[in-house]
Amino acid sequence: MTKAKWIWYLPLTIFVLLYHTADANRPQGYFREVCHYRKTQLPVSVPRQHLHAIREQMQIRATLQGPEIDAYILPSYDEHLNQEISRRDQRLKYLTGFSGTDAVAVVTQRGAALWVQNRYVQQADGELDCDWEIYRMNDTVTIADWLGYYLRPGQRVGADPHLVPHYLWRKWENDLEGKILKLRNVNNNLIDLIWKDRPEPDLITIHVLSKSYAGEKWQDKVKELRERLHHLKCDAMVVTSLTEIAYLLNIRGKDLPFTPVIKAYLIVSHYDIFLYVDRYKMTEAVAAHLHSDCFNSMCVKSKDYDQIWNDIRTYSQIWKSVLVPAPCVQEQGASEMVYSSFPQKIIYEHMSPIIMMRAQKNSVEQEGMRMAHIRDGAAICEAMSNLETRFYTEQWTEEKIKYEVERSRLSQQHAKGLSLRTVVAYGEHSSYPYYISSNVTDIEVTDQSLLVIESGSQYYDGTTDVSRTFIFGQPTNDMKQTYTMVLAGILRLSHLKFPSDLKVSKLDALVRSPLWVTMSDYPGATGHGIGVYGAVQEPPISVDYGHDSHFHFKEGYFFSSESGHYKSGDYGVRLKNVLEVKNTHNVHPSGAKYLAFQDVTLVPYEPRLIDGTLLSSLEKRWLNEYNGKIRQYVGEELKRQGNMKAFYWMMNKTRHIREYLPEEEYRAATGAGARSHAFLTITVPALLLGLTVFGSFVRWLL
Repeated sequence: MTKAKWIWYLPLTIFVLLYHTADANRPQGYFREVCHYRKTQLPVSVPRQHLHAIREQMQIRATLQGPEIDAYILPSYDEHLNQEISRRDQRLKYLTGFSGTDAVAVVTQRGAALWVQNRYVQQADGELDCDWEIYRMNDTVTIADWLGYYLRPGQRVGADPHLVPHYLWRKWENDLEGKILKLRNVNNNLIDLIWKDRPEPDLITIHVLSKSYAGEKWQDKVKELRERLHHLKCDAMVVTSLTEIAYLLNIRGKDLPFTPVIKAYLIVSHYDIFLYVDRYKMTEAVAAHLHSDCFNSMCVKSKDYDQIWNDIRTYSQIWKSVLVPAPCVQEQGASEMVYSSFPQKIIYEHMSPIIMMRAQKNSVEQEGMRMAHIRDGAAICEAMSNLETRFYTEQWTEEKIKYEVERSRLSQQHAKGLSLRTVVAYGEHSSYPYYISSNVTDIEVTDQSLLVIESGSQYYDGTTDVSRTFIFGQPTNDMKQTYTMVLAGILRLSHLKFPSDLKVSKLDALVRSPLWVTMSDYPGATGHGIGVYGAVQEPPISVDYGHDSHFHFKEGYFFSSESGHYKSGDYGVRLKNVLEVKNTHNVHPSGAKYLAFQDVTLVPYEPRLIDGTLLSSLEKRWLNEYNGKIRQYVGEELKRQGNMKAFYWMMNKTRHIREYLPEEEYRAATGAGARSHAFLTITVPALLLGLTVFGSFVRWLL
């Protein structure tokens, strides 16, 4: 090789080596098969136009004053850190096209990536352009790792502090520092700058929740809150959680899709109460309810929603200690904007006292929850009886069944809307633990596999959340075995008696133990707290052995008990009830109270999927007692409504199960009887025939 060729060959070799080294360090996310084999780029789509527009804003309008930013982080939260948000606040969906929840988008000039929960990976793959990479939350590739590849040391990463929890902001800040990158506040959200047809706020006013449903005056709740603040030596607290504001002031609204709340901030001090809300939402009735026209410590003064930031700066000069909410299970705590608006020296970061006040329901709320679940059980019985009656005369799909369930629910007395997205999953779809049904994924429902329905409703007097698994044909033995194992775990927890000092997370093993016997399990937590005409997931309760907590059950708590089993690509089983914590009025030797659970959800299980030989006699007795409660309470409600078709459907699904089987039937059911029958009908005649043939052969020889 000549000298001239070496001069060209050497730098080319170095370039190739550097290119392959850099490519080897490139973050690897979810493999998008469609994008991998696509040879040509599709025409410019609407999400791609939005991506180009946000990149322009990163260069020219990153902040009102200051240099451009090199990357932008956009979470799916709104200003109050909710996951299910209004159309006006769906900034991440506008940018990416992704319609799920709990996601974070990151954009640079050269790349774009979305981090989602594992349950949303397939949905994201179907909704996102090929401009986007997809990563799973808690995966090996973090946001900082990805940005470290696309950015140079010293470059700036922007985010809107209104939309980021304080604890998450600190984590991002520390992670980016490890990559020699800087996290910067961008107070004017870049999406808002480019979203020309952003939906206007819904002109919905606040409505008052009367004491007949709340069970307690808001003034008494504020008095208790102030006592707790005094105990914590705090002069005031800022309330950012919308469900906490709704609970504390006995008000409700429709600013979120599935939670009856109003978008507002609240500041409570020992002498003042300020509600920061859009003025058009306040009516004369609400002003009278909140005593807005008086001038003492029990008057709620309403101010414009954005006025809070000026007031924080003003009152920070007076207060010596302010409680800023910290994260607690489902609650994300305060945003970085709220936290950074206060001087660091006066901040007392602590779990909101309202969480513990709200968790223990009063007697009126307890009775309301029971009555709401009776009507909810009647709604499910009506929907399923209609479905079974018309199943073989009409074509049914997941979306059509969803409509039937929601129609029955919303027709019930005191119904105010849904409490969660209704999930109807059939066949293979039911094998996905967190499948979200939609018009895009809709499939026909037949009698060949299992149907999972998860749904809930908001009533004036309660919130419901229930899952059931059905079949319209004949199940396989494997389906019955799986369903019965899941049911056993639900039955065991609902009849547990335990000391009040038992940690909540310890109960998880009781529900999972039937599945652990077969070396299987289900993802996610077994249970969570639930509100009364409030959030379907409410702290502080989380039954999850993987996340230990110091919280304990108390009388008057309500929470969900969920179990499931998912056979990938085949079918899934899911059951969920809401339980109430009751006092047994007995005392443990340690001095703690003995507590027990009571089923509040009253919806029949599917008897065709229950294998009685896999349940103990005690578990079958519990099942019969549960069916008896459904017959008594839901049966009376259905008769009151005059819905006899649903009544007879319910009676058929709650028939008595024999707790003890005669020995012969038990052996037959477990296989021992079958083996005996086979021995008598096949083996013995065969032996006799063999002996006869052998005797004939011997006589022939002689």
